[in-house]
Amino acid sequence: MSIVANVGILAFFKYANFLLRNLGLLVHLWRPTAHMPALDIILPIGLSFHTFQAMSYTIEVYRGKHPPERDFIVYALYVMFYPQLVAGPIERPQNVLPQLHRYQPYDWNQVKEGLARMLWGFFKKVVIADRIALAVDYSFSHTATQSSLHLFVGAVLYSFQIYCDFSGYCDIGIGAARVMGIRLMENFNEPYGAPNLVQFWSRWHISLSSWFRDYVYIPLGGNRRGEVCRKRNVMVVFLLSGLWHGANWTFVLWGGLHGVLTAFTPRKLRGGLFVCLNFLLVSLLWVFFRSPGIGTALRYLEGIFCFRGGSSGWGLNGTEMVVSLCLIAVMLLREHCWKGHLIGSNGKFACYVGVMAVVCYFLGVFNENQFIYFQF
Repeated sequence: MSIVANVGILAFFKYANFLLRNLGLLVHLWRPTAHMPALDIILPIGLSFHTFQAMSYTIEVYRGKHPPERDFIVYALYVMFYPQLVAGPIERPQNVLPQLHRYQPYDWNQVKEGLARMLWGFFKKVVIADRIALAVDYSFSHTATQSSLHLFVGAVLYSFQIYCDFSGYCDIGIGAARVMGIRLMENFNEPYGAPNLVQFWSRWHISLSSWFRDYVYIPLGGNRRGEVCRKRNVMVVFLLSGLWHGANWTFVLWGGLHGVLTAFTPRKLRGGLFVCLNFLLVSLLWVFFRSPGIGTALRYLEGIFCFRGGSSGWGLNGTEMVVSLCLIAVMLLREHCWKGHLIGSNGKFACYVGVMAVVCYFLGVFNENQFIYFQF
C-alpha cells in the first residue's frame, strides 16, 4: 500500500498530462475533432527525489534491513530533509535515521568543512554552469544556422553545464547538512573519467543508480539468469530511469539508448582513449536530454554530423569562452587531485572563503537560472 501510494502520487503529478497528451494523439487518429483536456497540475518541487527516499524506507524496513521508525517527526525529517530535498542525493534510512537520533555537538571543523563544500558548489553553479549555459542556450536555439563545430562544442559544454549544475547542488546540500553534523552520501565521483558507460553510471548520480540497482535490477534477477535476462533487466532499469527524469519521450529515448549501449558495452574497456570516446558518446546522448523534442534533438545531431559551415557566434565573446574553458579545467583538476573539503587552520579557511566569495561575486552569472534537476 505504501509503494502504491507513493508511486500513485508521483504518477499523478508528473505523468498524468503526459498520458493524457499521448492518449489524445491516439484519439485524434480515430476522431480528428476530439481532443483530451490537460489537467491544471503544478509539479511539487523535488517530488521524484523525496518519493524515492520514502520508498527506500519502506523497502528497507520490509526487507528487515532497518528497524521501523517509531517517531513520526524523525521519519518526516528523514523524508523531507531540506538540504537534499529537491535534487538529492537520495538517501537510505540506514545512513540518515541513526544520525537524526544522535545528539550532534557543535564542531567548528564540521562547520568549516560544510561551508567550504557549499562554496565549492556555488562556484560550480554560478561561475561555471550558469556561464557556459549562455553558450549552450545559444547553440540549442540557433541549431539551423550554427556550424557543425559550434553545435559540437555546444553539446560538449552542456555536458559540463549539467555536471556542474547538478553536482554543484549536491555539494551545497551535502555541505549544508555537514554544518549541522549530518553526513550525506556522495553522489558523484569523476563520472567523465569513466572509460565505459557501466562505470559512468557507477559514478554519476550514484544514489539514483544504486536505487535502481537494489530495488529494480537485482529483484528482476540481475545477472543471475543468463545474459539475455541481464540485458533485459538493464533495459528495464534505463527505460524507467529515463521516464523518472521527465514526462517526455526524449527522456525515454535517452534512457533507452543508454540501456542498449550499456547492455552491449564491454566492461573491460580501459585507458585514456576510451575515456575520451565515452565522454563524447555521453555528450551526444545529452542532446536528447537537453532538447524539448526528439525531432529537435535529431536535427541538432544531424547538424553536427553533416560537417557544415554556418554562423560563428558562441553566445559568449572570445575572452569569456577562454575563461570558461580554463575554469572547467581548474574544476576537473581540483576534483581529481583533492577530493576533500576540510580546510586546515582558521586563517587558511578565512582566506579560502574570501577568495571563493570574490570569485563567485565577480565571475558568477546571476540571471535566475534554476538548478536543472529542480524540474524532476
